[in-house]
Amino acid sequence: MSPAIALAFLPLVVTLLVRYRHYFRLLVRTVLLRSLRDCLSGLRMEERAFSYVLTHALPGDPGHILTTLDHWSSHCEYLSHMGPAKGQILMRLVEEKAPASALELGTYCGYSTLLIARALPPGGRLLTVERDPRTAAVAEKLIRLAGFDEHTVELIVGRSEEVIPRLRTQYQLSRADLVLLAHRPRCYLRDLQLLEGHALLPAGATVLADHVLFPGAPRFLQYAKSCGRYRCRLHHTGLPDFPAIKDGITQLTYAGPG
Repeated sequence: MSPAIALAFLPLVVTLLVRYRHYFRLLVRTVLLRSLRDCLSGLRMEERAFSYVLTHALPGDPGHILTTLDHWSSHCEYLSHMGPAKGQILMRLVEEKAPASALELGTYCGYSTLLIARALPPGGRLLTVERDPRTAAVAEKLIRLAGFDEHTVELIVGRSEEVIPRLRTQYQLSRADLVLLAHRPRCYLRDLQLLEGHALLPAGATVLADHVLFPGAPRFLQYAKSCGRYRCRLHHTGLPDFPAIKDGITQLTYAGPG
């Protein structure tokens, strides 16, 4: 390519860099820097975050542990977690709905798990599912460090499509009054239909889905809006530390099989 042609494209390149600068920053923090630190430390980012929590957070204090994770994500390494803005929405909805039993698909490091667990009513129970054993091991330690025992929060390691059919028989979950979908947006529709098919959603159940705008779950949203079994509401937010990147949490209220 000649210098003249390269110079002709320079304004376009500059425009794209300026317009999508937030996405480039996110790419650098979540992929490039994370991969480099993984190689140098021999630990995953979630494991490094837990080591930070061990030395900076108060055991038995879920709120302080959550604040410590937020600080780590903002000042050390981007955690790709739910973050405080979405966390306030989640906690408010859990407190409002007061579910006797809740289900989370996608434990990740345990951040949203702690949010749900601390907002449950007395005697409430949370089952949380994580497919990656190494990530689940970190989340398990974080949950127990926060003071929640297995009677309140039970972590299941496995693929959501394999765990959901066994929830009733193996884990004694006959109904999920509140569900948080926080694993892979492309799996949201499949897993919602599995929950419906196994009669785990009672009428009036609340289904919350994170990351429905970024990276997005268009097929899930289309189904929820068109099937006639849900009332839908979208809570608009931004990504933690990247408020210019718009995202949202969808709140569905199940009307029943109809």
